[in-house]
Amino acid sequence: MRRGLSNTHDRLAEHDLIAAIRARVPAAPGWLAVGIGDDAAVARPERGALEILTTDAIVESIHFDRRLSAPADIGWKALAVNLSDVAAMGGTPRLALLSLGIPEGVSRSEIDELLDGFLALAAEAGVTLAGGNITRSPGPLFVDVTVTGYARPRHVLTRSGGRPGDELYVTGTVGAAAAGLGWWQAGGSAAIDGIDACVARHRRPEPRVRIGALLGRNRAASACMDLSDGLADAVRQIAAASGTGADVDAALLPVHDAARTWFVRTGADPAIAAATGGDDYELLFTVPRRARGRLATVIRQARGVAVTRIGTLTREPAVVMRSGDRVEPLPPGFVHF
Repeated sequence: MRRGLSNTHDRLAEHDLIAAIRARVPAAPGWLAVGIGDDAAVARPERGALEILTTDAIVESIHFDRRLSAPADIGWKALAVNLSDVAAMGGTPRLALLSLGIPEGVSRSEIDELLDGFLALAAEAGVTLAGGNITRSPGPLFVDVTVTGYARPRHVLTRSGGRPGDELYVTGTVGAAAAGLGWWQAGGSAAIDGIDACVARHRRPEPRVRIGALLGRNRAASACMDLSDGLADAVRQIAAASGTGADVDAALLPVHDAARTWFVRTGADPAIAAATGGDDYELLFTVPRRARGRLATVIRQARGVAVTRIGTLTREPAVVMRSGDRVEPLPPGFVHF
C-alpha cells in the first residue's frame, strides 16, 4: 500500500489511514509472503494453474452517485465488478489491490465505511486484500481495484469459444440495475412493488463467482462474458469474438418483475430496455448441445441462482432479437465512455 499525498500533514494522516486499513485486514494466508506495508505484495502462484488478472475503476458521477450509494456500497461495488470479470473467465479470485483517489470533503469515517463494504465482499468471496495505493484526487472520488485469480489451463473461459448451434444462457435476471437507477433518477416516488431490490442491484451487484468457477471446472461453457455493459453488448461481443451471429428470443429474457413494471410505465419496451441497460453483472455464456449434462450439474450446484436459455449462436453473421414474428437487429448495449 504505497503513498501519494505530498505535504507533511497529509503524509502523517495517510500513514495513519494505511495503518488503520492494515489493522482491519485478516491475517494473510500462507501463499501471501508479503502483504500491506511494503512497496509491493509478494504471492506464491497456485500450482498447476494459470493466473487471471483484471483491473477496473469506478468513478463518481460515472459509475456511482454518492447521493444514492453509501460509502460501503461503493467499496462493495468496486470489488464486485472485478470479481465478475474473474468469474467470466471461469476463475477463482484470490488477491486484490485497492487504490483510492480521495477528493476534499471525503471524511475518514467515509473511507472506513467504504472499506467495510469492500472487506465484507472480500470475505464472502475468499479474497485477500494485499496492498494498493492512496492519493489525493483533485476531481471526483475514484476507487481502482485489481484482482488476481486462477484456473487450470483447460478451465479458462474466453469470449471466443462459441460455435454456431451453441445455446445462449444468462444467470439471474436482467434490467434490474438500470430500472433501479432510472427510478431513483426520476425522483423515486413511483410506487412499484420490488423496486427497492432493483436499486440495491445498482448499489451492490452480486458477482456470480461460484457459477463462473463451476462453468470453467465442469467445462460446461464454450464462451462467457459478464454483463457490465448490458446483455445486448455481451451478446454482440461473444458473437464477434467467436465469428458467429446470434438469435435472441425476447420472450425468454428473464427480466426482473419490478424492472418490467418500471419500463412499461416509462413507455419503454421491457425486453429492449433490459437488454441494453448496464450494471447487471450477470454472466452470459454459451453451451454446446453435447455439454447440456455438464450444465445441469452446474445448475444443481448454483445455490438457487436461476440460469435461463435465451437464444442461440448462428452461422449467419447477423445479431438479432426475435419477438414473435418480428426479427430486428439487437440494439447496442450501454455506453459509459
